[in-house]
Amino acid sequence: MQFNELPLCDALLEGLESMNFKETTPVQELAIPVILNKRDVIACAQTGTGKTAA
Repeated sequence: MQFNELPLCDALLEGLESMNFKETTPVQELAIPVILNKRDVIACAQTGTGKTAA
């Protein structure tokens, strides 16, 4: 999934683009929609999979 497919504000999308982040990782793809619905998320995944950025 690409970040621009998510309902993110323009400022956030511009920041992601400036860092050359285009596609979500699997953990981001699953976690971000839940977070946007104001729910808490606990995720377990290997280092470097995008948990912090989610």
